[in-house]
Amino acid sequence: MTIILVGIAAFLSTLLGGWFALRIADKLHLILGFSAGAVIAVAFFDLLPEAIELAGKEHDISVITSVAALGFMLYMILDRTVVLHTGGDEGMGLRRRRGRLGAGSLSIHSFLDGVAIGLAFQVSTSVGAIVTVAVLVHDFSDGINTVNLVLKNSGKPDEALRWLLLDAAAPVAGLSSTVFFVLPEVALGLILALFCGFFLYIGASDLLPESYHAHPTKLSTIMTLLGAALIYAAIRLTGH
Repeated sequence: MTIILVGIAAFLSTLLGGWFALRIADKLHLILGFSAGAVIAVAFFDLLPEAIELAGKEHDISVITSVAALGFMLYMILDRTVVLHTGGDEGMGLRRRRGRLGAGSLSIHSFLDGVAIGLAFQVSTSVGAIVTVAVLVHDFSDGINTVNLVLKNSGKPDEALRWLLLDAAAPVAGLSSTVFFVLPEVALGLILALFCGFFLYIGASDLLPESYHAHPTKLSTIMTLLGAALIYAAIRLTGH
């Protein structure tokens, strides 16, 4: 029942983000700023400490932090090879391809988000709840980014909606896949460290610059700090 409810929440969170992207485009920088703070906070305050606690039974902390760094680098490579970052005048076909590749990469990441939730619940309910909150916030921003990538690259609204539905279904599929396997605590700790690196890259290299470069306002910064503070408070309130 928990898996079903979390899956539904992830699906709806992504759809809601896409709806916001279509309805309140002039405020997107504030939403992205909040998401950036939340994603970075969950990496520092939850995933990394949990990874150290679980994997630290067999591995030195330097090994665990190196895995986190590896996650950061791997996601950077994925981001720079799957998504085309081309400049200048582009034909409409190339622009649409760029939008589709970007939306596809977000869908893959959303699938991994679902896997992260499922693996976190294998540790404990409290860990699963914290990771779920962070992923739901991130799914919201994924919905926003999916719609934006398609529309900004000559895609039509109906195409953006199709990609949004795929992105919304991806975390449900990822979450469901974890029902069929259970990982040892040490292996799970290393995977959480890897996801820590993923989240740091997404927050610091994608969401944070996107929230600020076009709207360098104090309010953008405040929203980022608010997102981080709320995740920190949630972690402390659960005693984790």
